[in-house]
Amino acid sequence: MSAFDRKEAQVRQLLEGPHPVVPAGLAAAAATRGRRLLRRRRALRRFGWAVLWAAAVAFAVWAALAHPWVTPPSHVSPPLEGW
Repeated sequence: MSAFDRKEAQVRQLLEGPHPVVPAGLAAAAATRGRRLLRRRRALRRFGWAVLWAAAVAFAVWAALAHPWVTPPSHVSPPLEGW
């Protein structure tokens, strides 16, 4: 008997045997937990989008004020020629 056949026989024996008793409030507790997880996931997603939006606005304001694409003026004067 191979390992696969042995495992399959064990699974069949478990499925044919007596089923365990399920607690009475298990479905209601699972539904409540599921709603709580969905609400938390939705809140985190909204928070993430709000942070991303705030970062984009902050970057746009900084770029509008600082003009990072413009080269800064040189503080060294050019050499004097022709004196």
